[in-house]
Amino acid sequence: MAGENVNVVFKLYCLTVMTLVAAAYTVALRYTRTISTGDMYFSTTAVCVTEVIKLILSLGMLSKETGSFTRLKSAIKEHIFFSPKELLKLSVPSVVYAIQNNMAFVALSNLDAAVYQVTYQLKIPCTALCMVLMLNRSLSRLQWFSVFMLCGGVTLVQWKPAEATKVQVEQNPVQGFMAIAIAVLCSGFAGVYFEKVLKSSDTSLWVRNIQMYLSGIVVTLIGVYATDGESVLEKGFFFGYTPWVCFVVFLASVGGLYTSVVVKYTDNIMKGFSAAAAIVLSTVASVLLFGLQITITFAGGALLVCVSIYLYGLPKQDTSSVGLKNMEKESKQKLVTV
Repeated sequence: MAGENVNVVFKLYCLTVMTLVAAAYTVALRYTRTISTGDMYFSTTAVCVTEVIKLILSLGMLSKETGSFTRLKSAIKEHIFFSPKELLKLSVPSVVYAIQNNMAFVALSNLDAAVYQVTYQLKIPCTALCMVLMLNRSLSRLQWFSVFMLCGGVTLVQWKPAEATKVQVEQNPVQGFMAIAIAVLCSGFAGVYFEKVLKSSDTSLWVRNIQMYLSGIVVTLIGVYATDGESVLEKGFFFGYTPWVCFVVFLASVGGLYTSVVVKYTDNIMKGFSAAAAIVLSTVASVLLFGLQITITFAGGALLVCVSIYLYGLPKQDTSSVGLKNMEKESKQKLVTV
């Protein structure tokens, strides 16, 4: 019983942290792009710094996993310096994630945090489609139903978008929605691609992360040079950075790594509750900070999205004879354990 209580407490902890990070990231990023006073920072440099921090944190986790500096050194030599093909393989999600992260800045510069949070849930059907095509997985009828429900909810949210009265900067909702669409496609493909790479070998998750973040740093540096090269040389790499900007970078760095822990120790239902709770928190924060005016279509669409997320995360019901036998076997094992 004590072990079960610890397990429940840890899952609740994971759920709480994931929810707070997701909500705080969107709200804080929105604040730095629309409300925060001072010179505007370069979003491309923020994405690059995030990759650097993720690399450092992954090195720390790999060091803890290997247990000694000697083993860490040999692991880096084997999987980094002597594995150019693996680095090239992980450069694919690096490029895609770099695009996704930059699109988040574009989207939150033009859309409210609550609208972004709801619309970004389109990553669920996109990921589902990629899983079907790339991993040959199947979805239940309930999951397909929830996917269509989610799309309907997002359509309602975008039909008459809620407006924020305290935002003074010029915004382009169409550009914001297009940025989310690109980010959603990137998220679905990169997530499934990375999962496929992870399951193709027994290589450590942290090694794979290091390989991906090394490529990510190179890719994002190219993005800095191509997009803001002259301005960065003139004003400096960290121009416009404030404590709020540093907070956004921190949340992006920790949130990216924390996702792997959440995926390992929680289930789809808990992740669904987390996404729904993040939508609610983002909406409340948007009302308080940005003067968001909630419309009927937004409220109805957000509710549909939250319900669809919950339905999508429900476990599949196996009604086959093999499935029933496995369920009976599991129930007997649980009785014996108790």
